[in-house]
Amino acid sequence: MNKVLLSVHVLAAIIFIGPVTVAASMFPPLARRALEGDGDVGVLRTLHRISRGYAIGGIVVPVFGLALAIGMDVLGDTWLIVSIVLTLAAALVLALKVIPDQAGILAGVGADEGTRAALMPRAKALSMVTGVFALLWAVVVVLMIVRPGSSTGA
Repeated sequence: MNKVLLSVHVLAAIIFIGPVTVAASMFPPLARRALEGDGDVGVLRTLHRISRGYAIGGIVVPVFGLALAIGMDVLGDTWLIVSIVLTLAAALVLALKVIPDQAGILAGVGADEGTRAALMPRAKALSMVTGVFALLWAVVVVLMIVRPGSSTGA
C-alpha cells in the first residue's frame, strides 16, 4: 500500500506543484509588461487560472504524503515535521499572497495609467514572493529525498 501512496504523492507533486510554481513564477514579469501597456492579458488570465486550479489540485500532495507517513510510521520524524511546516508555509504564501495579488493585478491591467502605475510595485514584489514559494518547495523536495536520520543510508 505504501508504494501506491508514494506513487500518487510523487505524481501529484509533479502534476500539480510543478505547474503552479512555473505559472506563478511566469506571472510577475508578464504582469509588469501588461501594466506598461505591452502585454497579453489573456496569458495573464491563463497563468492565474492555472495557479488557482492547480493550487486546489495540489491539496492531494500533502493528503497522500500524510497517509504515506502514517503507513511508514515516520509521522514524528523531524525531517517530516519540518517538511509539513514548510508545505503549510508554501500553501499559505500561495493562497494568501500569490493568488490574491495575481487577481488584483489582473483587475487593474485594463485600468487607467495611474492605476496601472500604482500596481507596478505590487507586480515587482510578486516576483520575490513567488521565488519564496518556489524555494519552500525546493527545500521540501530535498528533505523528502535526503530524509535526515532515515534508515536508507541517504
